[in-house]
Formats: sequence, C-alpha cells, structure tokens
Amino acid sequence: MSERSERANGHSSAARSAVEHRYEVRSREERYRGRIFTVVSEEVTMPGGGTAARDLVRHVGAVAVVALDDVGQVVLIRQYRHPVGRHLWELPAGLMDVSGEELPAAALRELAEEADLTAGRIDVLVDLHSSPGFTNELVRVYLARDLADVPAGERHDRRDEEADLQVVRIDLDEAVGMVLAGEITNASAVAGLLAAARARDAGWSVLRPADAPLPR
Repeated sequence: MSERSERANGHSSAARSAVEHRYEVRSREERYRGRIFTVVSEEVTMPGGGTAARDLVRHVGAVAVVALDDVGQVVLIRQYRHPVGRHLWELPAGLMDVSGEELPAAALRELAEEADLTAGRIDVLVDLHSSPGFTNELVRVYLARDLADVPAGERHDRRDEEADLQVVRIDLDEAVGMVLAGEITNASAVAGLLAAARARDAGWSVLRPADAPLPR
C-alpha cells in the first residue's frame, strides 16, 4: 500500500470512529418507477433520536469512456441534453440498462455505438457518484486505448438525440483546458478527462483493471 493510501485509510478510520450514528430506514414509499430510475421517499433516523424524510432517485448506473488514440487525442461527442436545454461536450457513455451485461462490455458497447470505435485495451480511470445528495447513480469511467474503427456495415443506427451527435478528436491537454474553462460541464467527462491526464502523467501506474470492484 502506498503512503498516500495509508494516509487516506487513516483519515477514513478516524472519520468513522468520530461518527457513530447508524442511519436506518424506518419506512419507504415508492413514488415513481421508470425504465432507468425509481423515485422513493424514505424516513431515515438522524443523530439525536429524530427522523427526517428524504426523497431520492435510485438509478441503474452508467459507464463512460475516455478513448485515447496513439497520438494523444481523446474522443469527445457533442449531444443535445434536454434537461439542460443545450448541447454538451461529453464522453461516449451510456446506461447499465442491459440485463446481465458486465461493466467492461457496456463500456465497449457504448464506444462502438456513439463513436464507431473498438478498443484493444480498457482500464478503470475513476468512479463517481454523480449527485449523491439525491441519487445513488454511480458512473464508472474507463480509459480505452488501441483504438480501431468499427466496419462501416456494422455501425450503430443512431436515433433521437443521437441522430445529430457530433464526434471529434482533440488533444487530451486541450480537453483538460476546456474543462477548466467551463466549456465541458458533464460530470463524467470532467472527472474522466482530469483523471486521464493525471494517469498519463503518472505513466499509467494508477489505472485499475477493467474488472475492478465497484466502491461500496
């Protein structure tokens, strides 16, 4: 274990010992059930003996891919996102909504569907809870390398918002600059691009294997 990991574990242990309260769900009511998420209201015990109502979104989870080519460029897509009412720069990404599909397979599927690419190697870059104040959504971001084009006859038929999806390649450092300039605001893209730059600068030594367990 590295010195940094030991320090982090020490801080975590201290935090756990200082916070003794165990948050328990006293009641749960389902408000809405959709294809990719469920909205529930829960009554949760709080420190001091009381309870509080919490509304939350239970989500199927997602994957995203930083696809890095041999000259140091990453693949970005520009896609319309109706909740924010505009096009966003993002990574190839998608939901864990295929029954029985493993995370690495989902990442490769999304890379093929949205960027017409395959990858000879993928590794875990970073995991993130997208907005833990109200949802349990967890996004795993992969680094994909050894890229190749999907044959023209095997490419995904893009529909709906994906029909006008734009795919570009830019230098990783330029993409990081877009993050810092506020031009890229998608959470998984921000985290993935910054993590990719850090991993590159560390000689890729900080990458995790594609089948690394999810944080619990």
